[in-house]
Amino acid sequence: MRLLEYSDSIWLTEHKRGESMGLKQLRQRAGLTQVKLAKLTGIAQTTLSGYETGRYDVHSMTLDNALRLSRALECRPDELTDGYPE
Repeated sequence: MRLLEYSDSIWLTEHKRGESMGLKQLRQRAGLTQVKLAKLTGIAQTTLSGYETGRYDVHSMTLDNALRLSRALECRPDELTDGYPE
């Protein structure tokens, strides 16, 4: 089930350098707060916040974290980074 779809033009206008719109949008679409997602995945809320704000590079997250998040958010791992791997 794909929870979020962006056309290229929408992605280009909404994406800010260093900020992961994919993870935040997927989390919000699932109706989860960072705290609830942290409890579901076992990933610290501060880490989730870092991924969403660009403090941590989502392209460098561990495979374990990517799989935990994709399972909790019912998406493919590449959707956590807007589907644009770097």
